[in-house]
Amino acid sequence: MAFEGFHRHMHYRVAVGIATTGRRPILHSVLPHLLHQSQPVDEIVICAAADDDVDPAALGALSGRTRVVFSERGLCRQRNRILECVGKADILLFLDDDFLVAPSYVEETVRIFREYPDVVMSTGTVDADGILGPGIPLEDGLRIIRTRSDAPPRGGEQPVYNGYGCNMAVRMSTVRGYGLRFDENLPLYGWLEDVDFSRQLARHGRIVRSQRLRGVHLGTKTGRTSGIRLGYSQIANPVYLMRKKTMSPRHAAPQIMRNLVANTVKIFRPEPWVDRRGRLSGNMRALADLVRGRLAPQNVTVLE
Repeated sequence: MAFEGFHRHMHYRVAVGIATTGRRPILHSVLPHLLHQSQPVDEIVICAAADDDVDPAALGALSGRTRVVFSERGLCRQRNRILECVGKADILLFLDDDFLVAPSYVEETVRIFREYPDVVMSTGTVDADGILGPGIPLEDGLRIIRTRSDAPPRGGEQPVYNGYGCNMAVRMSTVRGYGLRFDENLPLYGWLEDVDFSRQLARHGRIVRSQRLRGVHLGTKTGRTSGIRLGYSQIANPVYLMRKKTMSPRHAAPQIMRNLVANTVKIFRPEPWVDRRGRLSGNMRALADLVRGRLAPQNVTVLE
């Protein structure tokens, strides 16, 4: 009981970590909205791959609590660099550079970690996800946030298999205590790096999704992996994670089939924002490598 009381009254230091590559306009459009949190974040760490990914002069009122660090390009590498830089944080909230959070997001995250010491990761409810379509303009995303924020909070925390990488918070004492890292064998965009990291954490506590953690994923299309590389990763990465035992066949197999079927069926009438031909070509190359015993996530780095 004393242990639970300690958690309820301690101050939680919250850091936000954002990995970014080639998306400076959207990064600088989204960042200022972190100023609207009902509970301010203590620190923001932006990990970029190149000097021109971030303009420090454009950080404005956030500059005093923002650090810009660098690593080689690759989501897992960049997120590992962020992990190295938040030594004083109790909670690290990973956000995509195009994710808008509702004003109560940080406050509600702290509440979850304070009330439930066994929770090692939380993830939010995405009110609109532009990754599933052509993308959501910033003003539309802000309008959705305002509309949903006016509604009373509903629901509680539900167990989930993994966090959604665009918005997931982790308990840093667990990450540090077990030396957990993102798997850099998943290069470039990462593809399922959130599942892998979630399942590493799941060995040590609960993962929950909360309807009180709300946000909008704009799904900006610039700076993303090419169609052929993503298609290859859609096969190679889940197979790799099954072998690693951080993704069960029950979760991996349907995902592989879902992507393969979608790329095959939609190649004749592709969405303007999706390179279905490239993705299907990547799928086929991955399947060929699987048959030959050469399949590996790292192969995407040599694909054109």
